[in-house]
Amino acid sequence: MKNYWIAIDWGTSNFRAFLMKEHQCLDTVSAQCGLLHVPDRQFAAALKPLIARWLALHPQLPLLMAGMVGSQQGWQEVPYIALPASSRQLAQCTASLKTPWGSPCQIVAGVSGKNEFGLPDVMRGEEIQLLGLAALHPDPQNSQYVILPGTHSKHAELHNGEILRFSTFMTGEIYSVMLSHSLLGRDVPESPEDPRAFALGVTNALHAPHLSNALFSARTLRLNGELTPAQVASYLSGLLIGAELYAVAGKEAWIVGSPALTERYTRAAKQLGITLTSADGNACFIQGMTQIYQCLHGESS
Repeated sequence: MKNYWIAIDWGTSNFRAFLMKEHQCLDTVSAQCGLLHVPDRQFAAALKPLIARWLALHPQLPLLMAGMVGSQQGWQEVPYIALPASSRQLAQCTASLKTPWGSPCQIVAGVSGKNEFGLPDVMRGEEIQLLGLAALHPDPQNSQYVILPGTHSKHAELHNGEILRFSTFMTGEIYSVMLSHSLLGRDVPESPEDPRAFALGVTNALHAPHLSNALFSARTLRLNGELTPAQVASYLSGLLIGAELYAVAGKEAWIVGSPALTERYTRAAKQLGITLTSADGNACFIQGMTQIYQCLHGESS
């Protein structure tokens, strides 16, 4: 099993692992086993069953992990590194530990810095995808704007393959909170997406650019009969994504993530006249981790 290793993306809600042979991915595992689902911080006990079939072939495969597993709530905290950030800098700032079964393990640091508004911002996990994208899709102008949608969406600027600046948008979390814990989501049934309601939300995000004002329209449009209860979730999604994309006006951007989520953003962007180019989130993560792994082992990235 020489040159075999495991790349792991361990976040707050989800877990993904990739069995690697040098730079090639041979197998994958995913589970809803994020940090929130690990009892009493028993990370080793939670991890071993997830990668057991790979460990059966070689009990001490080296592990390289990224994401919230390196946070204060994770397996071992790894301090953030400051912007600008490159693969080599991340490789120089990993934390090392050894699993109970003998696998050497390194956890990659997150990234911190000031966003375009001068406010402090942080990320853990997304930096891997960003550096992977820069390597997979180098830009002739050496400059890229990238959106990583999710619970806490990231908008990042890359220059010469380094992360130069980024900002966080709490789009996914606000959507969840509004539906589950606010008046807007009261008695809203589970229902398939409604494209018309989604498009209306995107349009209204531009007409009412102050989000705390625009959100209330999810109630008033329902009260006057323009939205049915089953359309409210789609409308809110369009409203929130439209408000986030308002920050991208006039730019061409990459979008990195799962096909289901990137499709929704791409549809909203087209409606707003914004050009988004999609890249696969797993491919970008694998490439980013491979670069760091190569740096750790003295290979050129």
